[in-house]
Amino acid sequence: MGILLALGAASMYGLSDFLGGVLSRRTSVWRVAFGVQLSSAVVLALVAVVFGGAPSSTALAWGALSGIGSGVGTGFLYRGLANGRMSVVAPLSAVGAAALPVLVGVVVGERPSALAWFGIVCALPAIWLIASGEGDENVEGGHVAKGGTGVLDGIVAGIGFGFLFVSLGQVPEGSGLFPAALSLAVSVVVIAVIAGVLRQSWLPRDRYAAISLAVGLATAAATMLFQLATQSGLLAISSVLSSFYPAFTVLLAVVVLRERIHQGQAFGLAMAAGAVTLVTLG
Repeated sequence: MGILLALGAASMYGLSDFLGGVLSRRTSVWRVAFGVQLSSAVVLALVAVVFGGAPSSTALAWGALSGIGSGVGTGFLYRGLANGRMSVVAPLSAVGAAALPVLVGVVVGERPSALAWFGIVCALPAIWLIASGEGDENVEGGHVAKGGTGVLDGIVAGIGFGFLFVSLGQVPEGSGLFPAALSLAVSVVVIAVIAGVLRQSWLPRDRYAAISLAVGLATAAATMLFQLATQSGLLAISSVLSSFYPAFTVLLAVVVLRERIHQGQAFGLAMAAGAVTLVTLG
C-alpha cells in the first residue's frame, strides 16, 4: 500500500509541477507558488477536519518544519521552470529530494532489503535521465535557457523537498492530516517571505495567478498521499518513489504540449519502471 501511495504522490507532484511551470511562464513565479500553496493548505485543512485525528505537539512541530522545505522547494523549482531550465532544475531537485531522506532513513535505522536497495540505486540515475533534456530549451518570448543555468535553483529546491520529505516522514500514525495541512500553511508564509526578500510580487493579481489556486488541489493530494505513504512503509522507499514526479511531468508535456521524449528520457523511464518493480518485490 505504501508503494501505491508514494507513486500516487509522485503523480500529483508531477501534475502540480507541470501546471505550475506553465503558469509561471505567464506571470510572477512567486504569485503562482503562493496561490498553489495557499489553496492546497485550505483544501487539506478541510480534508483533515473530515478525517479527524489526534496529532501530538511533536507531530505538529514536524509538520510545521516540513512546511519550510515545502515553501523553499516549490518557490525555487517554479523559478527554474519559469526560466525554461527544467533540464537542469528538475533532475537536481528530484535527486536531492530522494537522496537526503534515504541518508536520513539509514541513519535512523531503516534497513531496506537488498533487492529494494538495488531498486533505490537504480532510481537515482533514472530520475536524472527522466528530467534531463537534450540541448537548450526554448521558452515563450524567444528566450533560450542555457544548459548551465539553474543549478542553484535545482540544488536549493532539492534540499527543500528533501527536508519536506524527511520532516513529514516523522509524523506518526494517528495524527490525521493536520500536520500535512500545517506544512502547506507554513509554506505559504515561507514563499511570501522569500518573495519579499527578493523584492518580487507574490499576491495573485491576474487571471494566470488566479488559475494557480486550482493547481493547489494536486499539491494537497500529493502532500496527503506522501504522509500516508511514509506511515505505511519506509521513509527511504517512499521518498525515492515520490521523487519520480519528473516522469509524470515529462509525460504530461508529451501528451499536452506535444514535446518529444529524448532517448535518454526513454531509457530513464524504463529504469524507473524497473526500480519500482525491484522496490515492490523487495
